[in-house]
Amino acid sequence: MKTVFDVFSKAVEAYGDRPFVHIPLSAAKSYSDSAIDYTYAEASREVEQRRAAYGAAGYGVGHRVAILLENRADFFFHWLALNALGVGIIPLNAEASPQDLHYIIYHGDADLVVSLPEKMTLVEEAIALEQESEHPPLCSATLEGLPPATRPALDHIPDTATECAMLFTSGSTGNPKGCVLSNEYFIAFGDWYRNVGGYCELHPGEDRLLTPLPLVHMNALACSTMGMMGVGGCIIQLDRFHPKSWWDSVRDSGATIIHYLGVLPAILLNMEPGDKDKAHKVRFGFGAGVNPKHHAAFEERFGFPLIEAWAMTESGCGGCVIASHEPRHVGECCFGRATDEVEYRLVDDEGNDVDPGLPGELLVRATGDNPRYGFFDHYYQNSEATEEAWEDNWLHTGDIVREGADKSLYFVDRKKNVVRRSGENISALEVENVLLLDPAVDTVAVAPVPDELRGDEVMALIVAKAGKTAGEALARDIFDRSMEQLTYYKTPGYIAFVDELPLTASKKLKRGDVKSICAKLVEEGQAIDLRHLKKRPKKD
Repeated sequence: MKTVFDVFSKAVEAYGDRPFVHIPLSAAKSYSDSAIDYTYAEASREVEQRRAAYGAAGYGVGHRVAILLENRADFFFHWLALNALGVGIIPLNAEASPQDLHYIIYHGDADLVVSLPEKMTLVEEAIALEQESEHPPLCSATLEGLPPATRPALDHIPDTATECAMLFTSGSTGNPKGCVLSNEYFIAFGDWYRNVGGYCELHPGEDRLLTPLPLVHMNALACSTMGMMGVGGCIIQLDRFHPKSWWDSVRDSGATIIHYLGVLPAILLNMEPGDKDKAHKVRFGFGAGVNPKHHAAFEERFGFPLIEAWAMTESGCGGCVIASHEPRHVGECCFGRATDEVEYRLVDDEGNDVDPGLPGELLVRATGDNPRYGFFDHYYQNSEATEEAWEDNWLHTGDIVREGADKSLYFVDRKKNVVRRSGENISALEVENVLLLDPAVDTVAVAPVPDELRGDEVMALIVAKAGKTAGEALARDIFDRSMEQLTYYKTPGYIAFVDELPLTASKKLKRGDVKSICAKLVEEGQAIDLRHLKKRPKKD
């Protein structure tokens, strides 16, 4: 098999009458009066219809289409149709600001943007921000209105090296980087999930995997989707996490697997216990970031293990480590032991291997002749960042990890200047760049602070401009203005005003000191708490 479409086609042949995708009513109620279901055979017909339309419009290898289709069945149909033609996709977040969408669409060199009709205004606002391009990307809200490609496709048959998707991930630079992911990346992820075994053994033709995670991220797009297609399983795709209807969705959908992020167990544990807490078919949860204090309590209350794993968009499955076998070291931030397919090192700031038991930056690569098998291809239009990430032919993850006596790996902290809030990687520099434009802000430093529900929260240390009165009113004004420029989850959940920021002799921020100061101010109640204002925009 050379493409994601090949994997799907094989599943159609073997499991045609089995369910492929299920959208519960709780996730579809904004656009449907009932739950949505497609078998593999039914989905195949939908894919072929779209494949024919895109092909007739001239799209093929070398083209890239941005799709804003939320977590709907149509997302899968468009993606598979485009992949069959060799077209790469850029999944767009419907909750992103026009500024964020503008950057992704133009930096990603999208030839076409396909959107839900009700989101076309958002797309048009994003495109209207461009002042230099003489040829803005084409847009379409319907398959029938698909505009023809403005340049010819390459004369090439799609294969494992063909671009499948470009996912944007925030790192230590101000703007997100476009991770180019090949067909090989996705196929390898499906193979990995099918073979991981242990607590995560998959049952061909039977498993039903429920995920609330967005299809704009690697976990839902590559891991759960490819895992299910590889064994003829059903993808139960929620629009997002709904705490009140969560267990009803789990039970009514017959889910046997759930995917989670750390915020999910925390919220579910805070709900009142009930006599139906274990009335489900779930065998295991697969995810990352569960609060150590919640891990054992969740498993005891709800009756299934939460299997912690480590991966990042760049590592794909090539560097993935998962605690799918004992010892899992529940409640200790353990994500398992590396298999024979993964090599790793833990190094200090000078690149030297740390002594056993001490924390160091995690470096990973695949064993064998191709150390980059299963990893991302490159950062789009950023060869310097690609080379930096792959220095000495090891992927530098930016995560601080320690190794236990039994070779189990434990997450310690993040070296990179990233806030990871509810699964979203947020660049501190990106938030700083927006806040620096605020008329009330002189200088600013942004850092993550611990949040029991969301893992991290965004905090800003601000030196106010002369004449501005520091306090809650000013913090609220700054927050409100940041909401106009940033996607809601990137805005500061805490603001604290300070007289000066910690700087080195060369006037660079002491990032470690900033992080410590922020944590202390929150702990002592001296930071202005704005978390209640961080709300996703209402749907149109």
